[in-house]
Amino acid sequence: MAQESFLFAHACLAAGLAAVAFHPAHADTVPVAVAANFTAPMQKIAAAFAADTGHKAELSFGATGKFYAQITHGAPFQVLLAADDTTPARLEREGQAVANTRFTYAVGTLVLWSAQPGYVDAQGAVLKTGDFKHLALANPKLAPYGLAATQVLDKLGLTAQLQPRFVQGENIAQTFQFVATGNAPLGFVALSQVMEDGKIRTGSAWQVPAHLHDPIRQDAVLLLPGKDSAAARALMNYLRSDRARAIIQAYGYSF
Repeated sequence: MAQESFLFAHACLAAGLAAVAFHPAHADTVPVAVAANFTAPMQKIAAAFAADTGHKAELSFGATGKFYAQITHGAPFQVLLAADDTTPARLEREGQAVANTRFTYAVGTLVLWSAQPGYVDAQGAVLKTGDFKHLALANPKLAPYGLAATQVLDKLGLTAQLQPRFVQGENIAQTFQFVATGNAPLGFVALSQVMEDGKIRTGSAWQVPAHLHDPIRQDAVLLLPGKDSAAARALMNYLRSDRARAIIQAYGYSF
């Protein structure tokens, strides 16, 4: 009995030490600025990050261009997950981010999407033949997915014809809402907003061929306020973990 009690106590001690190793004694909160297109996957990643490390990611979602302005005016974000690779590089050059911490956490995919089943064909011909009043896209000056949408229309020679029908969202989340609510019958959104577990959740979509726009490389960078934050560095590492990458891929991103 004494030996069994000893073994039980030893097992409990080992489990306790393992838990301490897995969850740091000084778990902390890391404020993260997240591109709007990455909302759904990042919410799942943040939950897994908390469960696996004990740290908490405090998420703010919005347009990359707006985050740039906020960061340069002193916003206390510690990590930026941008919708492009140019903004993190610029912040690094301007001394607002920690050098050599930038990496591509996902490559985004643009889709033309409608909440109506069968409305958008698999080749996107509806852009030329459809009798629609409004076409939603994100502000190209603030949102990289909006810029990609304008590049697609330029390549297809449709910009002049369709520009009068543009309805611009401040970011890709607002653009998605325009289409989801029917205020615009179709629009350019991120594949991640309409895909889960490898399938389009609802409506109809044309997955835009990558050669019609510049690659949407989405970079993460450690910002200056997070330089000495264990939680911020832990999140940067976690984004490259197998668990995080599996979540990212399930929403239609590549690497």
